[in-house]
Amino acid sequence: MNISTRNVSRLYVAVAAVVTVAGALAQSSSSQTNANYALYGSGNGYIGLNAGESDFSLNNGTGLFSSEDHDTSYNIYAGSYFNQNFGFELGYTDFGKIGRAGGSTKADGVNFSLVGRIPLGSSFNLLGKLGTTYGRTEVSSALGSGVQPGSENGFGWSYGVGAEYVFNSQWSAVLQHDAYDLKFVGSGRDRISATTLGFRYRF
Repeated sequence: MNISTRNVSRLYVAVAAVVTVAGALAQSSSSQTNANYALYGSGNGYIGLNAGESDFSLNNGTGLFSSEDHDTSYNIYAGSYFNQNFGFELGYTDFGKIGRAGGSTKADGVNFSLVGRIPLGSSFNLLGKLGTTYGRTEVSSALGSGVQPGSENGFGWSYGVGAEYVFNSQWSAVLQHDAYDLKFVGSGRDRISATTLGFRYRF
């Protein structure tokens, strides 16, 4: 799908918010360096930007209307590790917008997670996260589609797994798969997942 001007604007707002968080983290980050740069020390922070594909695992109604399941997803985030294995992360994800039930469905959310890391060698880490996301969803639909239109928001569980390849003491590439339980009008909570690839900058 084409990226709308509204989505781009929301991404810019999210970038500004995360940069502000990153600045606060930088003031408290440790100035120590580690010769084994995959195991960066306690207090070191990072910011990241990922892009990929979202998967809307939703009820598509009566089936008389064509429906999509995927769109482009963006995730921008900042975090810091308490030690070599555990830390926290704050991020924003735009899941995009899909055509569904004769209308459209879109979602985004702000996430806070506890994160974990298992180093495998000097330049490769396995990643995991568990947290909560304050999500916003908006649904429009045609009469007779069996899908209730409306907006909803609220907190839900989120979790993810990933892998990180470290290029040097500051830059790494991250492949991530995350799942989010978001509130939708008339159906309680439904899952949206996103598989993304991007870069992380450590400071």
